[in-house]
Amino acid sequence: MMTLSVTEIALISTTLFLAYTLGPWYLSRKRRFRITTPLNGPPRLHPVWGWTQAILKSNHVAELYENWAQEFGNVIGVPVLLWNQKIVLADPKAVTHFYANDPAIYAQSYLTKVFLDSIVCDGNMLTAEGHQHKRLRKALTPAFSVAAITRLTEVFYNSAHKAKNHWEVILDANGGPAIIEVQDWMNRISLDSIGLAGFGHEFNSLDDQPSAVVDLFRAMGNLDFTFLDFLLLSIPFPNFYTRAPTRRNQVLRKFRQTMSDSAQNLLTQTKQEQKELGEDSALERSIIGLLIKAESTGGSLSMTKEEVASQMNVLLLAGYETTSISLTWALIELALNQDIQTQLREELQKFASEPTYEQLTSTSVLPILDSVVHEALRLHAPLHESNRVAKRDDVLPLSQPYRTPNGTMVDRLSIAKGSYVTTSITMINRSKEFWGENAKVFNPSRWLSSASTSSPRSKPMGHRHLMTFSDGPRMCLGKNFALAEFKATLFVLIKNFHFDFENSWDRIEIGFHHGIVKRPKLVGKDGAEVPMKVKRV
Repeated sequence: MMTLSVTEIALISTTLFLAYTLGPWYLSRKRRFRITTPLNGPPRLHPVWGWTQAILKSNHVAELYENWAQEFGNVIGVPVLLWNQKIVLADPKAVTHFYANDPAIYAQSYLTKVFLDSIVCDGNMLTAEGHQHKRLRKALTPAFSVAAITRLTEVFYNSAHKAKNHWEVILDANGGPAIIEVQDWMNRISLDSIGLAGFGHEFNSLDDQPSAVVDLFRAMGNLDFTFLDFLLLSIPFPNFYTRAPTRRNQVLRKFRQTMSDSAQNLLTQTKQEQKELGEDSALERSIIGLLIKAESTGGSLSMTKEEVASQMNVLLLAGYETTSISLTWALIELALNQDIQTQLREELQKFASEPTYEQLTSTSVLPILDSVVHEALRLHAPLHESNRVAKRDDVLPLSQPYRTPNGTMVDRLSIAKGSYVTTSITMINRSKEFWGENAKVFNPSRWLSSASTSSPRSKPMGHRHLMTFSDGPRMCLGKNFALAEFKATLFVLIKNFHFDFENSWDRIEIGFHHGIVKRPKLVGKDGAEVPMKVKRV
């Protein structure tokens, strides 16, 4: 009988393990390159990482993509980690097709799902696909209707006024203008607004009241996501990364547990209030009311307890992160463009009281406010890219012929199952091809001219041709909620305060803090800090 040494057993085990893990990856990669139309793109920057590390570290990825698009065409094959290729789309017809088929053809990658699920729990709208995604979205849609948001507008004003009152105390104590870290206050406004508007809950972050949820949101904002994190997340077993005993994972696990506990407490409290107020109350039609209804009914829109908790976590996280980032960028641009800030203030001061929801959302009643908000969303989308994996082979239509590396002209591209496909939201929003030569300049007046509403043939689809809220079946469900909150908050703050930087503008450098979402920061400051000189008007 043949016996094997320990070394031989280890060698055979290692070989079998590598064959099991890397074999399917190699065959899949080989098939992708055989079926996918050959694409133009930059040469591999690193023999193993490709461009992955450079892209993750860059604060100007969109400019990198745009330069490549000008050199190689509107579809780019970018060499990335482990000899893979990322297909970056800049062709408007291809982009429209991509979003229209998300998640039917283009879905979240496995590692993205693992990472997101580790934060907001399984069964959430961000990673759900197929029937589950449709069911979750349909159950929540009534909470974001025009009628629902009209009722919530007062909440947005109240949060902004609460911040205004605190700032006035700070200014009085300082005897005049004061330096205020505006991003922290935008975070507070956003969290208190989503707490009250969505769940009828007072987080009281504007009043500095102790709250485990508020503390965890601040801790998450100070996390840095590095290339090493991405590398560990990309190994064959990404669950290993999310379970490793790192400080980041400790914060994320605590966040997930605290949010789940808070969600359960809110659900219990709201159920009791519903019993007392009756089924026809406004609470019944709120976000949390609809979630409870979905949990308790056995129909086609029913949710499990875990799904209900997941949606609450997603809505809290998304409502907090994206709106606060957008508000901060708007204040930065207005501080750097004093003439536009003055024009906006003059428009707002014509209103003795707060505009109604209809007036806020009108492009004619408050045209400058509308143009400032949309220009900030165009230049500074909170989410910079949409990254997906093709679930099956597909054919991408193109708006103009594409020359492949061998010189063949094609009007469509074959995309193999398993291909990594990306649309750069920031690149499309800042493209000179779509927005003119001043595309990278903060210029709200572009929204006041008829040119900004030109035919969709000349620009991608999406909300007013912006990719900021995504498009297709996954277009942001809270778009109107976010716009109303954005405009109501700016109305109160710009009408009552003047914003500027402490140093001269030519010495101001805005960078990025690389957390779960990229946040603006003043270069030289710790974390995601944006201090500004604020004074009464």
